Amino acid sequence: MKLISWNVNGLRACLKKGFLDSFKDLNADIFAVQETKLQPGQVELDIQGYYDYWSYANKKGYSGTLVLTKTEPLKVQYGIGVEEHDQEGRVITLEFDEFFFVNVYTPNSQRGLTRLDYRIRWEDSFKKYILELDSKKPVILCGDFNVAHKEIDIKNPKSNKKNAGFTIEERDKLSELLKEGFIDTFRYFYPEKEGAYSWWSYMRQARQRNIGWRLDYFVVSKTLKNSLKDAKIYSEIMGSDHCPVGLELK
Repeated sequence: MKLISWNVNGLRACLKKGFLDSFKDLNADIFAVQETKLQPGQVELDIQGYYDYWSYANKKGYSGTLVLTKTEPLKVQYGIGVEEHDQEGRVITLEFDEFFFVNVYTPNSQRGLTRLDYRIRWEDSFKKYILELDSKKPVILCGDFNVAHKEIDIKNPKSNKKNAGFTIEERDKLSELLKEGFIDTFRYFYPEKEGAYSWWSYMRQARQRNIGWRLDYFVVSKTLKNSLKDAKIYSEIMGSDHCPVGLELK
């Protein structure tokens, strides 16, 4: 089984930059998209062979998630059941026979960390939600987590320690989740691999110079450990400031 996650930074823009070609080439069984920046009816995306599930932010042109799946899920849930956190279309959960598949676009703490307090509340609520799912069956969680977990996951760790996406508060929250019985699948396969990033600023030729951050993840319940085959970062695929990441299961 092949799973893909991609923050497209605006689906309409990405469609003009080859999204459908990349989607076809990747040929995923489940394809998760973050930051669609859409409202209902703003784009037609009828892809043969896939069921599609959309979650929209109340605010126009902001956030939003999408899951495309070859297999119809047993159940679909939008949000995490907490009103404060369910206004921005950030979470879609698909239940299948053997696992829950969760697509998430984690809130950014913003320049000057103006939204860090909210981000921490979100993290606590989201962890509680994931643990409730995990108590029922294994979880496959993917998306843009908006955090580089370790120093190896960012090109310039020292100069970014007080910036959104690399504060100790944000990094600790991901550590807390992993300690509850979850695996960062890319680091499971490639614990020492440097220069493996999934996001690059549009400024200063950051992508060409590979000055990046690893913000996009597949995290799974430890009970799925024996099913893991490989984890991928498709840094060659263009169309967004993020690239797709993937997980292959046996």
